[in-house]
Amino acid sequence: MAYELEEVRISQEIFYYLLEHHELQGDAEDVLYKAYTEQEKIQNLVKSQGELANSTIERYGNVIYLIPKEENNFLGFSKPQLKVALCKSNATDKDYYLSQFVILTILVEFFDGQGSSSKTREYIRVGDLQNCISQRLKEGAENAGEEEEDGIAFQDILEAYEALRSDEKGSRARTTKEGFLHQILTFLQKQGLVEYVEQDEMIMTTKKLDNFMDWNLLNQNNYQRIRRVLGVAEHE
Repeated sequence: MAYELEEVRISQEIFYYLLEHHELQGDAEDVLYKAYTEQEKIQNLVKSQGELANSTIERYGNVIYLIPKEENNFLGFSKPQLKVALCKSNATDKDYYLSQFVILTILVEFFDGQGSSSKTREYIRVGDLQNCISQRLKEGAENAGEEEEDGIAFQDILEAYEALRSDEKGSRARTTKEGFLHQILTFLQKQGLVEYVEQDEMIMTTKKLDNFMDWNLLNQNNYQRIRRVLGVAEHE
């Protein structure tokens, strides 16, 4: 398929914009958005550049997203980078997997994977989320015993969670349960995935996360596996 020089130039402009901003929101006045959605050749060129950058380009609603693939440590985050961003200093793998368990729990609390929109609540209090994390870890450890279920070693993660101190004064130290959760929520907010209102201890999801869950992440296979891992399906 032959491409005009102007088509190549516009596709490069769109891709550079996505590299810089990670998303391109569309409206009637947005030339780049209209070029992507209305001209198949330009869209194909942008998607091709995304593939070369080990990413995918997806449009959900009126927003075009650049989504790094799992192994993309240049545009995304590597495990060591996430461990530094989310966990205490000298964190172990147990601490890292605890941080990922917290994020999965947040997703399950907000989304159920059913209907035209998977979102089931507008907000959750930080204290309620902390209780959910503690309850699911204890139930998972009791049910799994010494065996790993779906790749999650509940006992190891529970030990990492219980090793964190509790501080009713709301400490931000990563060695406390409150500080550990605060660090994760702050990180998710920087990525544009949640709104974390510290003074009210309230968590809300953003439109970006809602779109990802509705259009991409929550196919039924992935969603049911998450629920099974967290022990939700068996306890309803």
